[in-house]
Amino acid sequence: MDLGDHFERSGPTHLMARTIDWDKEEHRRCVAASLVNSTYVMEKDRRRWSRAQLAPAWWTSFHFHLEHTRLLEDEHSIFGAIYRHVPPPPGQHHPSAPHYIVAFRGTMLRHMVDDMHLNVQIMTNTVHDSIRSQRAHAAVRNLLAAVDSRYIVWLAGHSQGASLALEVGRDLMRNGRRNLPTFLFNPPHVSLAPVINLTHSAADDKRELYVLSNLVKAELGKVLPPHRKRMEQLFEQLSSWAPKLYVHEKDFICQGFIDYFEQREQLERRFRGAARFATVLSYRDMLIHLLGVDKEPRPHLLPSATLWKNSTGCRLRSHRLKLWWKPDSELRLTQRRHTY
Repeated sequence: MDLGDHFERSGPTHLMARTIDWDKEEHRRCVAASLVNSTYVMEKDRRRWSRAQLAPAWWTSFHFHLEHTRLLEDEHSIFGAIYRHVPPPPGQHHPSAPHYIVAFRGTMLRHMVDDMHLNVQIMTNTVHDSIRSQRAHAAVRNLLAAVDSRYIVWLAGHSQGASLALEVGRDLMRNGRRNLPTFLFNPPHVSLAPVINLTHSAADDKRELYVLSNLVKAELGKVLPPHRKRMEQLFEQLSSWAPKLYVHEKDFICQGFIDYFEQREQLERRFRGAARFATVLSYRDMLIHLLGVDKEPRPHLLPSATLWKNSTGCRLRSHRLKLWWKPDSELRLTQRRHTY
């Protein structure tokens, strides 16, 4: 049995004997990460020889109730769950606490075939075509239709689960104009950033390389005005939605988000006009446009976000979800709000 699945051994022990302060970022992050982890543990529980149920402690410890997983399952596994917050006596709901959290797990080795298929769709920006994405959208739409419009609903996910949460949150903003608080742990970002970082180039050389790349995108945007205008409109629609991105500077999978926002900021200072074009464009989206397959363009970039960058630990452990339910005192965190 994986001892890491035991909440009492591996969970956020610093919160176990405390009342959650829903106005405190550290507490909100730890709870969201714990409920995402519960989706991993719940899937493992289904196949344990001992029939032990380790998952419930990951949500009941914070006074959540498992609403259901039926809509967030495929033929082989549970990939997400909906949790309802049930405040302890006297039962008064804190104004900053979520009423519901929709959480999505990431890749699991025992489901490598199905999970890797979704990872390929993430790389090709076709997550919206996946069965899991369609079921995630349906589950969240049904939830929002069934509850009071004043209820607070959080989206949360780790790794490929973060991509699902991102896809759902982005679609709600585009179509329903519903802005949901979103917690994305180690979200994948497809870019050349990890390759460039591996070259160990001098900081100035790397900065100039990014500037050159963005200037090229800006020029390409001038010769692809229909595509550029559509992307600008999408960015405007999404600009008020600022999901929280929890990224590790040594994690190849999410490094691209760090470079995208930091280099975008530098480009805006140096070439403000070009930055406006380059910000909304990516080589992948432009290629898809030229191939004529973007019937409904979906940018994999984000106009706005709050970027939480962690530099704790080694590269081999940088993608682990458990880093994000540790107390602030054990992490080296920096935070920056980026707005389009």
